Amino acid sequence: MGLPGAEPPAASGGGLPGFFGGKSKYVRMDDVLPQEQEEDGVGGGGGGVRVRRSHSSRRYVFACSVFASLNSVLLGYDVGVMSGCILFIQRDLHINEVQQEVLVGCLSFISLLGSLAGGRTSDAVGRKWTIGLAAIVFQAGAAVMTLAPSFEVLMVGRLLAGVGIGFGVMIAPVYIAEISPAASRGSFTSFPEIFINLGILLGYISNYAFSGLPDHVSWRVMLAVGILPSVSIAFALLVIPESPRWLVMQNRADEAREVLLKVTDSEDEAKERLAEIEAAAAVASAGKYGDKTVWQELTRPSPVIRRMLITGLGIQCFQQITGIDALVYYSPTIFRDAGITTESKLLVATVAVGFFKTAFIALAIVLIDRVGRKPLLYVSTVGMTACLVVLAATLAALAHGSASRSAGIAVAILTVCGDVAFFSVGIGPICWVMSSEIFPLRLRSQAAALGAVMNRVTSGAVAMSFLSVCRAISVAGAFSVFAVISALSVVFVYRYVPETSGKTLEEIELLFGGGGGGDGEAARGEVELGDGEHLVHKG
Repeated sequence: MGLPGAEPPAASGGGLPGFFGGKSKYVRMDDVLPQEQEEDGVGGGGGGVRVRRSHSSRRYVFACSVFASLNSVLLGYDVGVMSGCILFIQRDLHINEVQQEVLVGCLSFISLLGSLAGGRTSDAVGRKWTIGLAAIVFQAGAAVMTLAPSFEVLMVGRLLAGVGIGFGVMIAPVYIAEISPAASRGSFTSFPEIFINLGILLGYISNYAFSGLPDHVSWRVMLAVGILPSVSIAFALLVIPESPRWLVMQNRADEAREVLLKVTDSEDEAKERLAEIEAAAAVASAGKYGDKTVWQELTRPSPVIRRMLITGLGIQCFQQITGIDALVYYSPTIFRDAGITTESKLLVATVAVGFFKTAFIALAIVLIDRVGRKPLLYVSTVGMTACLVVLAATLAALAHGSASRSAGIAVAILTVCGDVAFFSVGIGPICWVMSSEIFPLRLRSQAAALGAVMNRVTSGAVAMSFLSVCRAISVAGAFSVFAVISALSVVFVYRYVPETSGKTLEEIELLFGGGGGGDGEAARGEVELGDGEHLVHKG
């Protein structure tokens, strides 16, 4: 079922082979070449099903996704580099523990202003130019931080950088979701998360590479290196197109059609997708939302939008309150508490954490459209819960002297790496994928901005309170709390998160009871039953 011309989902197959990413024995009906388009040698001889090639359009969407994700390197680099910078800033500027918490945690809170402004800005000037604005603001902040002579000036630069990151973190997933085909949207929309992880790894490497410089120079060089990725955004803006869905909302259908011709496999598919987008835009402008503005619809939502908000905001919240930023920002502190004493070993251990984050987010990109969002979320949340329980128990045993120091350090490093690995293979990228694809076109950018705000608020709360909480109930106690919250996230995924893999953006609204009303579960059943009609068995 779904809108006419909607691209049906890719089947992942049934049972265990499909779960582990094996090839499905089904293909989508709209991927089968019409008789007149068949080419000799395609799909082999005989009467088998022949599937058309779509490498050119996929490569183009891939390139656009990479360029749109470059701002995410900035967020990741800032998170990673600050974990080491703070050691040198503390000695150079003589800041106290409260100032450390404010310096580290304020980025998340101030970035929510950028995210809120980014939603309206992207609706006004377009997704593409909002990406450029994010880079400019971040560059200004990074330059101020690099040259800061005092804690106060450093904070000014940190606040500017936070606004730029807020713009970038909300707009990239929305832009990529709006240009990507349904069958691979999850993988492409995960790109910002892998770039965040790449940035974190680069930040850790920068910490280690420049740690030998004098204290008053090392942290400035570390921060200055973060300006380089944002320079490449200028080139990206010359390459990437505007979102076709935004163009339709601006009554620029001809330009939208030109973009769709580049990101789809055929002219017929481009026409179908354009018609589908225009139909969704027409419904929004024809009074479906009454006289409500976007923010009125979000603050006083209908039952359908309320279900979407619970899913989108909830998953953004759980991504952070399970303590991932505490592990990333304060990993040197955690390892020091576990018994690692030398600064070089601390930084090497944090590089290992960064490597695991980057490697497993790459695995998520491979699996997210083949396995599906929900199975990966289960693996992620259950795995994180187990790692946090073991980490809390290990730190408690070390604190009481009931465990071998060397064994305790090894277990602590492994469980921290395990936690970030499980985070990166599931809830890390999927929270951004889900919040960029579950909302209807009219609400998408500002609802995604609201989700980014929720993410940044909870991230800032964790980062700014972690040291104080550890002092009050110990590091082991803090991670015990994170373990309980992580267990609750498993329940949340089971109760509130639908499977959206393979469905078009316009079709996903049906999963929540939209697109004609009705109960969400009934609509979900209709979509999944309708999907079966688009499957054919390979001979």
